[in-house]
Amino acid sequence: MGKVEGGMKCVKYLLFVFNFIFWLMGSFVLAVGLWLRFDPETVSLLSGDKAPDTFFIGVYILIGAGSLVMLVGFFGCCGAVRESQCLLGSFFACLLIIFGSEVAAGVFGFLNKDKIIEDVQNFYTKTYDENNNGTLIISYQKVLNCCGTMASPCPESEPETKDCETGIKDFFNSKLYIIGYVGIGIAGVMIIGMIFSMVLCCAIRNSREVI
Repeated sequence: MGKVEGGMKCVKYLLFVFNFIFWLMGSFVLAVGLWLRFDPETVSLLSGDKAPDTFFIGVYILIGAGSLVMLVGFFGCCGAVRESQCLLGSFFACLLIIFGSEVAAGVFGFLNKDKIIEDVQNFYTKTYDENNNGTLIISYQKVLNCCGTMASPCPESEPETKDCETGIKDFFNSKLYIIGYVGIGIAGVMIIGMIFSMVLCCAIRNSREVI
């Protein structure tokens, strides 16, 4: 089997380093997804029987993407070290699939951002109207440092205290931005990975044709 030499050997080791970084990024994405899923504050706000689950759908996509990225990064490292066209081809195909999934998840999150916030706000106001001293309402007010709703503000609250509908919007906007930034970062790294893998695959093919 022909081995890549010269500049292509440099590309080989760059691809290996890249895939190791890619694997680390997958670990980071998985950790962020698990943090968002099991964050005590988020769980306490969405723990009701009829609480909307749209936010957690995005989180589950993030966890799945992180796990897949870790697996792909591992196979990419093996393909680069062994100079295997099969592994590198599989790596490239997986990158395309993950890239498409990331774009789809990003579009889903962008289009549904307002709906996610609106669903949580509606859930809160409905629960508040039924029992404004319930455990869930107290949890919202404690976590978000808010009180009441736009229609029914707390009469005894301090002037700077915001209503909980505004608090919900600010809280989930920050969480959704984290998901968006992580997705954009992964997409950028994947484009670089696809370029490297294509170059190395071509180099391996050419070296075998020469031999």
